[in-house]
Amino acid sequence: MSRLRRLVLSDRFFFFTCRLLPHRGRLEEPEFESLARVVRERREKHQFQLSAWVFLPDHWHVISFPRFPLSTSWVTESIKVGSTLRINAGRKESGLLWQPRFFDRALRSVKEYYEKVEYIHLNPMRAGLVKRAEGWPWLGRARAQRGRRARRLHAGRSIANGTAPAGK
Repeated sequence: MSRLRRLVLSDRFFFFTCRLLPHRGRLEEPEFESLARVVRERREKHQFQLSAWVFLPDHWHVISFPRFPLSTSWVTESIKVGSTLRINAGRKESGLLWQPRFFDRALRSVKEYYEKVEYIHLNPMRAGLVKRAEGWPWLGRARAQRGRRARRLHAGRSIANGTAPAGK
């Protein structure tokens, strides 16, 4: 168990990164769908804000705003445990899927927030998965909907409702 103590746990934006264990196979399309479904379910149940995200074959990044009493650790563990159970069931495997630790950073300025949004947006291109970021279906950012407090993710897929946006 890690002895790392996080000084700030909630009520601000955080950038998270979670990686697959090296010996586990890379994520495939149905597994991206399972991961998105788990994130959507946890988000709906616990009401944490999600403003940008990308799922790649060996890791994922999100920008989230967990409100007290939720913490960064709780949000991340909840997603990791739920997605491990679903992905392992689909693969007919067992055991850990994600590395036990994760990276998180409290975003301290608007500038840093937008730098991380851009980093997430460009990550599929930097990984050589697509020529244009918009071509990666597992990339998104929140956009406020008129007349509603809820946020919906728009990009190749929507975690908010589990479907591709209109026109895709």
